[in-house]
Amino acid sequence: GLFNTFDRKNYFYPDLPKGYQITQMANPIVGEGYIDVVVNEGEKNEYPKRMGITRAHLEEDAGKSVHDAVDGMTGVDLNRAGTPLIEIVSEPDMRSAHEALAYIKAIHQLVTWLGISDAIMAEGSFRCDCNVSIRKPGAELGTRTELKNLNSFRFIERAINREIERQIDILEDGGKILQATMLYDPERDETRVMRTKEDANDYRYFPDPDLLPVRIEQHTVDSIRAAMPELPVARRARFEEALVLSEYDARILTGSRQIADYFEDVVAEIDQQDAKIAANWVMGDLLGALNKDDKEITDSPISAKQLAGMLKRIKDDTLSGKLAKKVFGALYEREGGDADDAADKIIEEKGLKQETDTGAIKAIVEEVIAKNVVMVEEYRGGKEKAFNGLVGQVMKASRGSANPQQVNQILKELLG
Repeated sequence: GLFNTFDRKNYFYPDLPKGYQITQMANPIVGEGYIDVVVNEGEKNEYPKRMGITRAHLEEDAGKSVHDAVDGMTGVDLNRAGTPLIEIVSEPDMRSAHEALAYIKAIHQLVTWLGISDAIMAEGSFRCDCNVSIRKPGAELGTRTELKNLNSFRFIERAINREIERQIDILEDGGKILQATMLYDPERDETRVMRTKEDANDYRYFPDPDLLPVRIEQHTVDSIRAAMPELPVARRARFEEALVLSEYDARILTGSRQIADYFEDVVAEIDQQDAKIAANWVMGDLLGALNKDDKEITDSPISAKQLAGMLKRIKDDTLSGKLAKKVFGALYEREGGDADDAADKIIEEKGLKQETDTGAIKAIVEEVIAKNVVMVEEYRGGKEKAFNGLVGQVMKASRGSANPQQVNQILKELLG
């Protein structure tokens, strides 16, 4: 909210030597909200869902318990203690590990998209605590347990599923679920109790006497809202509607703001109706090559204008698909330098222009027909495969430079 106050959360644990944590209990910085997500259950089973957000508050980080450094002992790393963080609390709207994962991925995308955090999970800049409870349909809500500090999407899904199984086993054996903080052990693929949980009143929350309230002016909020970029969901919808991309393509291309920006920079240089061709090259060839080299789109050796230049040559039939792959490879190796027209330079220097001169193609086709009498007879005898063989021979003779459509047309005319 516009009026923020800070509170002390008091508890004793080795990772908090001063005995309290600065947090926001009474007046957090952000109130209620929601985020729309797409839940993927595999086998192409996807559905949209709106997840409620209870609040987001500022607090300081505690230390880090290290469980695997010394056998049979737990160490404490206090290097990050006192570092500010924002905690986002969700409503209990998730009904499965798939839904929890979809929510976390959507939040992860949002905070990176807006530049709030680099959200590198392995480095601890994006962490997740998961509360798990089970009940029979229509029954009262069950007792929840909390899985702490899960630091990868894979572990989040596995930990939730293991904890669900553990709770089901206890209840089916006639036992009782105790409110507790749980630890997930990825090596054993199991959850175990770290400490039994206190209720909120056990933390003795009270206003921090050292910290003054912070008032955020409405005009500050308004200016932040006005400066916000188009969010992933809105951009995805625009890609589907304005650029006529499939839901899958739009989702991949809005995977990060940088990828979406790059793609739009390419489309800005070509006809908007050719957005699908641009999408195929960005998603397939470019992202494929970058992933292989462990590079981000911001490190791309091919600029958006250079890729657009190559796509123009595909559209005007200067390049066939096969030749375009060669030009792309040369662009990726920076053979055309920094110039926007690097693709044209490479085409010129390497002689990669597609042959569209009908007379020149006809001469090659006639030569191939004369040399492949058996194949010609097979085709005339009704063997369609022989025709493909002849096309292949023409492409080989032209070193891949002949326009395939023209080759097909001329071959059919000459073979009758």
